[in-house]
Amino acid sequence: MGSIKRYMRFVKPYRWEIILTIIIGILKFAIPLFIPILIKIVIDHIIDTDMTNSEKIQQLFFWLGGTVILFFIIRPPIEYYRQYFAQHVGNKVLFDIRQELFGHLQKLSLKYYANTRAGEVISRVINDVEQTKNFIMIGLMNLWLDVATILIAIGIMLAMDVKLTLVSIIALPFFAISVKYFFGRLRDLTRKRSQALAHVQSYLHERVSGISIIKSFTLEKHEQKIFDGENGEFLDRALDHTKWNAKSFAVVNTITDIAPLLVIGYAGYRVINGDLSVGTMAAFYAYIERLYSPLRRLVNSSTTLTQSIASMDRMFELMDEDYDVQDKPYAKSLPPVEGRVSFENVDFQYEKDGKLILNQINFNINPGETAAFVGMSGGGKSIIVSLIPRFYDATSGTVKIDGINIKDVTINSLRSQIGIVLQDNILFSDSVKQNILMGKPDATDEEVIAAAKAANAHEFIMTLPQGYDTKVGERGVKLSGGQKQRVAIARVFLKNPPILVLDEATSALDLESEALIQDSLDRLASDRTTIIIAHRLSTITHADKIFVIDHGKLVEEGTHESLMEKKEVYFDLFQIQKLD
Repeated sequence: MGSIKRYMRFVKPYRWEIILTIIIGILKFAIPLFIPILIKIVIDHIIDTDMTNSEKIQQLFFWLGGTVILFFIIRPPIEYYRQYFAQHVGNKVLFDIRQELFGHLQKLSLKYYANTRAGEVISRVINDVEQTKNFIMIGLMNLWLDVATILIAIGIMLAMDVKLTLVSIIALPFFAISVKYFFGRLRDLTRKRSQALAHVQSYLHERVSGISIIKSFTLEKHEQKIFDGENGEFLDRALDHTKWNAKSFAVVNTITDIAPLLVIGYAGYRVINGDLSVGTMAAFYAYIERLYSPLRRLVNSSTTLTQSIASMDRMFELMDEDYDVQDKPYAKSLPPVEGRVSFENVDFQYEKDGKLILNQINFNINPGETAAFVGMSGGGKSIIVSLIPRFYDATSGTVKIDGINIKDVTINSLRSQIGIVLQDNILFSDSVKQNILMGKPDATDEEVIAAAKAANAHEFIMTLPQGYDTKVGERGVKLSGGQKQRVAIARVFLKNPPILVLDEATSALDLESEALIQDSLDRLASDRTTIIIAHRLSTITHADKIFVIDHGKLVEEGTHESLMEKKEVYFDLFQIQKLD
């Protein structure tokens, strides 16, 4: 019940709309309860009387006329507003939940995304949140409407005949016991089914994203086998759920089918003995349908509600993910920085008991300097630059900017002063202009064009079909590697940060693109602190400081000339690359 209690926080702002919807709904469901009374009136007070045929027809049309007004004039607007308010509240609640979830997802660290499949996250935000809407529609509205319908029907039946009413509801206790027994296990089965569906969705998301790899390695048959396994697992969970669901309905519907037979038998016996009118018997049979139809709906509701609550559990599981990196309560805004970056005895490991990725790293980079980190792949270079904008937090030791511990300032104020260009920059499927504007969303068109020119991107952008308004496709697939990189550099020009991080920004490009990009990077790096992770050492010989990282340790530092003179690790790396 914890999930329901938490969910009510999102529902609470709309409680008066829900109450209004329930009141309108009670009117909607109460109106059809007049039909059995009409049957009784027609049989007992019109057909079975001493009136002439013309008088009977006159009375029949009188009652039917009133019923037509009730059903065709009064009921339609009631039906409309019940549906409208119910959907309005449901959709508003889902809007609020998704808004909060998206905000939460943006605060989760890169460590969470490294360990979680994107498809699983999407499944929870889309599928599971959508499933919880049934809790509002059924649990908070239809459930009460059905209960109200049952109580009104029982009230009318008691007023007509107490003994017959008691016979009519004799099956209710058995109904309640069977629902409690069968639907207790459905929540667990539903959760397993949702989990299996999320795995299928997650697998699909990854494979659709990497379809070029599947085709290039002709892995279609292999991937089909794996998908069949994932899909088969979902089928097994779905069938487990279906079997138990089918058993539940078989038992519950059998119980509800007993009641009409009891009523027909007992009422028929009393009519034969002259103790009950035919009209009352007919009305009671009609009320049995009105009584047990909501009960059957409640059984259907139990299944749907179980699914909804299981989805709530999964939704709140995501909401409860801890933030590895977050602002301290007393965090202040980082003032405009000069660009001094220092690491003091920094260690880093992904997991508490995991391998040490960085071990006692100490260095200092002065404002305006260009510093390069070099070393074999997997040595820890990328983690060092990821600690500066707090994509991860150091396990121990201190990272400082201008002498201020970066954990003492707000993440937004820290990252707003750092620009990053990666080897594989992700562009979103918006226009070129929108991708550049990510560096400064309120920039003018003139500023966007100036940034593109500085990044040597303006010329190729103007050759695109719609220029700056050209859509680049998902992850920028419509642009070449060099073009994507220049758009990414343009958005950093637009941001104009005092600290620049270049993570192997030219290693995957052809010579022509590299020359253009190196030129724009040199322009970007001037007059600001620049930190480079270099794959090709020939691109960083000009750096003010070069740090050599080997197996998580800082083993050498100096200029290109001083390190070449020492003839140690850096010298060996440089010689190997020259041979290559």
